[in-house]
Amino acid sequence: MTSVRVWGPGVGAVVVLVASGAWAMRPVGVDGRLWDEVRPAVEARLLEQVRGSGAGGEGARWFCRAEAVDLEQRDGLVRAGVSTLCLEYGVRAGSLVECSGAEVPQVMRLRREADGDYVVVSAETAPDGAGHAEWVTARFGHVTAAALDATVSSTALESAARRHFGLSADAPAGPC
Repeated sequence: MTSVRVWGPGVGAVVVLVASGAWAMRPVGVDGRLWDEVRPAVEARLLEQVRGSGAGGEGARWFCRAEAVDLEQRDGLVRAGVSTLCLEYGVRAGSLVECSGAEVPQVMRLRREADGDYVVVSAETAPDGAGHAEWVTARFGHVTAAALDATVSSTALESAARRHFGLSADAPAGPC
């Protein structure tokens, strides 16, 4: 009984902190319901953009994930400012290998089709090298641009690649 009185408030505090942290992780300007609706179109577009590129060779496959940094709906279009991560995985000697990849901020505009699904009508990608910081600040502003510094986790992509290639969840992963 004593341990419950001692540990109970501590566990409750941890639950509140975790819930607060999860809530705080989503940028202020992001409508979760709308993001859930447009995310499939955004991630499908990412896969179209990377198709055919990479160093993995035959049998390798790209996996992409996007996280909304800002999201705005106006005049029938959705403007999605996203941080994107695309990684190319393959298999060598029973191990998962990461062959290529990039994390790039993008601005995509989407339109809802008659069937209710969204389609990307335009996509802008930050340039490499000179002009990158200016592009990001011009499209995301100073405060939101700072949120782009938080990288998109590759954990979900690595798990999806293991499932795709029929590898065990604990199969080793390494460089191509």
